[in-house]
Formats: sequence, structure tokens, C-alpha cells
Amino acid sequence: MPMPVTADELARCHVLVVGDAMLDRYWFGDVERISPEAPVPVVRVRSTEERLGGAANVARNIVSVGAQARLLTVVGDDDAGRSIGRLLEASDISGHLHTDRRLATTVKVRVVGRQQQIVRVDFETAPEAEVLAAHLGEYERLLPECDVVLLSDYGKGGLTHIARMIELARAAGRPVLVDPKGDDYSRYAGATLVTPNRTELREVVGRWRSEADLQERVQQLRARLGLQAILLTRSEEGMTLFSDEPGWSVPAQAREVYDVSGAGDTVIAVMAVMMAVGRPLHEAVRTANRAGGIVVGKLGTATVSYEELFAENPAP
Repeated sequence: MPMPVTADELARCHVLVVGDAMLDRYWFGDVERISPEAPVPVVRVRSTEERLGGAANVARNIVSVGAQARLLTVVGDDDAGRSIGRLLEASDISGHLHTDRRLATTVKVRVVGRQQQIVRVDFETAPEAEVLAAHLGEYERLLPECDVVLLSDYGKGGLTHIARMIELARAAGRPVLVDPKGDDYSRYAGATLVTPNRTELREVVGRWRSEADLQERVQQLRARLGLQAILLTRSEEGMTLFSDEPGWSVPAQAREVYDVSGAGDTVIAVMAVMMAVGRPLHEAVRTANRAGGIVVGKLGTATVSYEELFAENPAP
């Protein structure tokens, strides 16, 4: 039986999160009629809320369980970028924000009626090359101060230098976790752990016919890229870890799925924290799986607390 993770252990952990930060805006309201202009619901907005999204939500999840997080990201010189800065400060996240005056900070607006998401509207552009070069320089400066590096790739352009970031982290002896995007994983070569979901993995290895076929395809990918492990998140089917050992699975633990927004952020954040305190991969996966099961029972880009994850469940 593994020893429980203590709050003191977590407080000493430092995770460097790099990637595409976003601002999540929620418009909450009532739905009482269908629009006469089109067959869509009319939402009377009663309240609004702003939350950290993308890589910023990953950092928020790290802090919420009691560890320390630094976030390195690019934002625009706009209201959304300034809101991210304020929310980071309020969440006790050390923000290292590079401002690109030609960039519009990525914003996701979710309209929620009767506790159900009705529509999501996205606003986004890609950062400029010179800003990303400065970004890489600050990454090199921050790297010695962290225990684990977490690269959160949302495909918005903030991780153009990800291959170099992995190379630098491994040279410094730091584990590197990657939340991937797209169908080309060659840019993640040399990472310690990559955490695709089913849809993301199919884009890379194709559609598998059986668990044995999945095992073969993933192990070939892992060997080709020099990855220590791949953690496949499988929604209602739980998670499967592929490493030097055969595929090892844990069942899903969600009692009730309310909203899957940001669940992947929670999983990789908890994996990073568990690795930062020196726990083995299997224990980290069990804990991350439990965290994912908790957070999908909450609305929107939510987090899990130390009490929910450890104090109420002292051992995986």
C-alpha cells in the first residue's frame, strides 16, 4: 500500500507549465423560448464568469492540489490577456506572460442555459515568431527552478519551439509531460510522457481493431519517438498506460459525468505533480484517474482540491 502524499510534499513541488493559455468566459442564463428568427433557444443571460483555460487551467489544477506552478505563455495586449494576468495572480500562479501586440488572446465563450452548455464561440490567432524566440529564452532561465516540465499544446502556435524545449529539459534531467495536439507527434520525440485521448491517438496511429492491435501500434509509436510512456485517456473506459511493460489499464471512476471540459487538463496536471514528488507511474495514473473522475462531476473548466484527492482518499 503506497504512502499517502502529504501537503508538505506537494508544497515543495515546482511544475513549469508552458503552452497555449486561454480565457474561458461563461454566460449563464435561462432558456424559456425558441427564437422566432431561427430554431434555436433564446438565452436570457443572468450572470457571467471568467476562468483560466488551456495551459492556464493546467497550472490552476496544479496549484489547487497544493503544488506550485509557473506558467510561461503568450497573450495579446487586450482585455482578455489582462484578465488572464489577474486570474493567475488571484490563483497564486506565478505568471510569465509575453505580450504580442498583434495577437488576440484566445477566448472561448460558453453559453450555458439550464446547467447545459448550448454553444461555444472561439476567438483566436497565432503569436509572432519574434515573441516566441523571447519565450524560449525565458524558458531556459526558468528550467533549473522546476522539478517537472509540462507542455500543454492546444495547437494555437505557442509551442513552436517544443522540440528544443524537450531537448533542453531532458539535458537538465527534468521529466517532460506533453498534452499533444495534431497528427504529427515527431515534435514530441524524447518526452517522458505523452497523454493523448482516443480521438487524438487515432489521428496518429489509425483506427485499431483490438486491444492487441492497439498495443502494437502504440508501442511502435513509443519506440520510434523515444518516449518513456504514453498514457491513453479513454473517457468511460478509464486509462491505459503503455511503457516498457504491457499495456496496463485502470477503470473510469466518474460517478456522474456532468461536464468533460478541462478533464484532460486535470489528468496531466495531477500526473505532473505525482511525478514531481517522486511517485511511480502506476501510482500517478491511479491518482490522476481519480482526479479526472472528480472533475467531470463539476461544471466547466473546474479543478480538484487536495482534500478531495488525497485527504478523503488517502491511498490510490
